[in-house]
Amino acid sequence: MGNTRTIWEGDIAPDFTLKDHHNRDFKLSEFAGRRVLLSFHPLAWTPVCSEQMKALESRKAAFDALKTVAVGVSVDSFPTKHAWAKELGIKETRLLCDFWPHGAVAHVLGLFREEDGFSNRANLIVDETGRLALIREYEIPQMPDFDEIIAFLKK
Repeated sequence: MGNTRTIWEGDIAPDFTLKDHHNRDFKLSEFAGRRVLLSFHPLAWTPVCSEQMKALESRKAAFDALKTVAVGVSVDSFPTKHAWAKELGIKETRLLCDFWPHGAVAHVLGLFREEDGFSNRANLIVDETGRLALIREYEIPQMPDFDEIIAFLKK
């Protein structure tokens, strides 16, 4: 697995705008003053990714209490993400489409897997000042540990 990482914990997160699964813009810098959890997953309609997004949704109240906006991010298109969110019963969590240019945000963050055409599975926390406070990458078949993420946010 080639690591293309050029961005590290403590760096300012590059600003970006992506469409969510309702085709609305999500601009990272508009969340200044709050924390943002970017939960990257390889592809919609796959089992671990589905569990990962349902885990975000089920922890929405916990994230709200910790002044954190949690979003899912993958290279899938808006129609795909829209249908998938409906299928999963995702009502509160925004699922972002890093679709075109393909995987551009994943590329910038060093998470894009050229050989596969999708991102690594990863959780990134952007703090209130726009810095990357945490970067956790996981094996593709591995479900991210959201208890670890919530514990980090509580610190």
